[in-house]
Amino acid sequence: MKNISMLINGEATQAANGATFDRRNPLDGSVATRAPAATVADAIAAIDAAAKAFPAWSATGPGQRRALLLKAAHALEAKGEAFAAAIAAETGGSALWAGFNVHLAAGTLIEAAAMTTQISGEVIPSDVPGSLAMGIRQAAGVVLGMAPWNAPVILGIRAIAMPLACGNTVVLKGSELCPATHGLIVEALQEAGLPKGVINFVTNAPADAAAVVEAMIAHPAVRRVNFTGSTHVGKIIATSCAKHLKPAVLELGGKAPLLVLDDADLDAAVSAAAFGAFANSGQICMSTERIIVDVKIADDFVARLAAKASSLPLGDPRRGPVVLGSVVDMSTVERCNALIDDALAKGAKLLCGGKADSTLMPATLLDHVTPEMKIYSEESFGPVKGIVRVNGEDEAVACANDNPYGLSSAVFSRDTARALNVAARIQAGICHVNGPTVHDEAQMPFGGVKGSGIGRFGGKAAVAEFTDLRWVTVQTQCRHYPF
Repeated sequence: MKNISMLINGEATQAANGATFDRRNPLDGSVATRAPAATVADAIAAIDAAAKAFPAWSATGPGQRRALLLKAAHALEAKGEAFAAAIAAETGGSALWAGFNVHLAAGTLIEAAAMTTQISGEVIPSDVPGSLAMGIRQAAGVVLGMAPWNAPVILGIRAIAMPLACGNTVVLKGSELCPATHGLIVEALQEAGLPKGVINFVTNAPADAAAVVEAMIAHPAVRRVNFTGSTHVGKIIATSCAKHLKPAVLELGGKAPLLVLDDADLDAAVSAAAFGAFANSGQICMSTERIIVDVKIADDFVARLAAKASSLPLGDPRRGPVVLGSVVDMSTVERCNALIDDALAKGAKLLCGGKADSTLMPATLLDHVTPEMKIYSEESFGPVKGIVRVNGEDEAVACANDNPYGLSSAVFSRDTARALNVAARIQAGICHVNGPTVHDEAQMPFGGVKGSGIGRFGGKAAVAEFTDLRWVTVQTQCRHYPF
């Protein structure tokens, strides 16, 4: 068991009332982490600390911010083994997944460091003689970041890196399911030498989440909120932000379609589908959730994909290398088992895998999925994926768009122009031609449409999200007034 602390104003802190909560390992139920159960007063103290640190941090030159973020990237990478152990203990993720998380998160910090000198503005022509008019981007203030458990290092860093690069101070609310993993992120930033109060870290018991989050959003010093998680919770966050007129960046659920057209390279499509569907046991917002394949090549594609999925190693990530480790909890198992039962009862064919009685769930494929089946429309967020057979690209596009989500998507075709035309018709914030739905790079404008969220993380798009655009003028000659 690992005992952790919060970080408020540069000091390791427990909850004011001494309360803690336990995060248990999903495989054996042992206590993985004991963390402080923050009170509302603790949460407010963290916001106050960030507000106090903001004037000095926002005035810090871009070179100094860049140097600190680069140090943080190296400190993060040095904790690779600690992250792997924490992820395996708290969420059941594999070492492969943990390593990928650390690598991409370090790259996100490096990209944020590079962006410190790219927070630019523009000179705008004015009709007033002698008026120098400028659009200037300026740090907004305190940013509240809330990160989930499924890609804990990537998404934890994404919640804070660009806000810090832009000159904001940050409070990171760690996930109740991986407090130690998120705590390691904050340790790395502290080791890099960020000033007191620039980064703060709060953990809370699940039962206290609503009160803690509402208090932080309501705090006058909080000027931006970013949240990654389910669409259901995202709507609650958005409602609270609207009530307090706080801009929010929300990256929410998905039902990512992968379209395999009749002229696709099947080997490439199979590899991408297997990776997109089963990386981290399908517990990724971009996970391939609906495999849409043209009937002309469906039998061949399905046979190849089933063989690939059946070969993926499954096991306890603490005991050796695996592709599929444990899913996060038994509720995932129950949800996925129910999806399997429902689909089979309505005519689907089980190709591989099947129902599980523990959090070690095998890669599972269901063929001949139809709209009547729950797995057609519901996000499995587990290693259970449906295959829908369609006749032609118009049916493929209609199927891809037939859900309330719109995060990631993919199209496979040997004809690039054809694939790009299909991609343009898909309602999603992200589309990859001849690549997997699971793909992220720190400099890209990451985000969705429809029920998958609002706003964009990454690169210059994130600069726009985490700064205020101000109109500033300088009158350089005598101005004429009408009276």
